[in-house]
Amino acid sequence: MTSSLKSSVILLNKGLQIIGLAYKAGKLVTGEDKVLRMLKQNKLCLVLVAKDASPKTIDKFDRKAYFYKTPINLDYTCDELSQSIGKPMIKILGLTDKGFFEALKRNLNGGAMHES
Repeated sequence: MTSSLKSSVILLNKGLQIIGLAYKAGKLVTGEDKVLRMLKQNKLCLVLVAKDASPKTIDKFDRKAYFYKTPINLDYTCDELSQSIGKPMIKILGLTDKGFFEALKRNLNGGAMHES
């Protein structure tokens, strides 16, 4: 493994740890309906969509995040997101806390998230 690949793996793992902490702190919303409801109320700082979710789901949340001016992240798989919060089959997460959002942004070099 090259050093740049190792460092990106470490950053992704750190991001998953932050997601797990946010879940334990009650700052994450799970599931399509809840995330959509919070998105429409402008209460989300970030939408996380599993990169292995269906293209229709990814497109739907990409358009919704763009409309509500919320950044979206597609860096993690369903397994990674599920494992980070300890729930099965997690494809959609909504982050409600600015502090956790900033910590994630720092750990992902900002390149992994795009402002919608």
